[in-house]
Amino acid sequence: MSSSSPLSFTVSHRGTLHALSLLPENTLAVLQARLEELTQVPASLQKLLHKGKNLLGSDPDTWYQTTLAQAGFKNGLKIHMMGPTSQELTTMQSMENEQRKRERILRERALKPQVKLRSTGTSDTSLLNHRFHQLKPLEYLPNPASALAILTKLSEDPAIQHIMQIHKFSVGVLTELAPHEHPELLGLNVNAGQAIKLRIRTDRYDGFRLYREVRRVLCHELTHNVWGDHDNNFKELNSKLNREVAEFERAAANGTHYLSEVEDTYQPSSELEAEAHSYILGGMDSSGVALDESREERRRRVLEATMARLHKEDEELEKSCGTGSAKT
Repeated sequence: MSSSSPLSFTVSHRGTLHALSLLPENTLAVLQARLEELTQVPASLQKLLHKGKNLLGSDPDTWYQTTLAQAGFKNGLKIHMMGPTSQELTTMQSMENEQRKRERILRERALKPQVKLRSTGTSDTSLLNHRFHQLKPLEYLPNPASALAILTKLSEDPAIQHIMQIHKFSVGVLTELAPHEHPELLGLNVNAGQAIKLRIRTDRYDGFRLYREVRRVLCHELTHNVWGDHDNNFKELNSKLNREVAEFERAAANGTHYLSEVEDTYQPSSELEAEAHSYILGGMDSSGVALDESREERRRRVLEATMARLHKEDEELEKSCGTGSAKT
């Protein structure tokens, strides 16, 4: 092919196909500028994936020297582009500023002299130490602001904060796993809490996984702060964390909402509410005898059934955890 013959290829970004035609001697920087015009994704945050490889490479200094031909571009090539738009970056930076503001307030409170009062609450100093110290979405993936919002929700989840204070857990960075980079993993704990990585996105990057499922994986990875392998010690602590989360939410509901299938925090469905009320108001067993099961007895029974289900889910989670015996 002569250098004057253009290369025709397509770049997909969030479901939109962009047909491009550029000369083989055009540099990667020329292509990036064109893509920035089409998608509003800054050149520095673009990733062009083909068969799992980033065609742009990892060194920005080469973008102005490397030609499309040298980078392996050919006619008919189908490329998947990833990266946040400028507007998404602005939104995410605003959310990060709010997060830093909250952290600054906590630090200032911790440094102030405290009047000694008899209290059963959690101190600001404890909250400052036993928490996720940094939230870090992957900026090159779609909608990083939404990813940050999910990481923030996890870090501020009252039940998660509860178990972190009880067990004095501290995590340096809470971040995410890219499905295309780690398709076999749902979670990873690096160096016993230096970082926890969670797979919060769907495989096709068209949305996010259910919050309840992600939170279950988070409990699993927090257990790796203490135990590395999936041995009996690990399973015992992991079960304890799940039980404490369930019991915390049951207590927080204060007798109004009933624990069933551990829905997202404080959001049980109306169907579950109706089922719970049918037990409390009275029913009949198979022989026609009235059921006088107390509210507390039913809660305990539902909790036990829930924990049995969670135990089975834990066994499945172990297969998708990157920590275990292959320590990172």
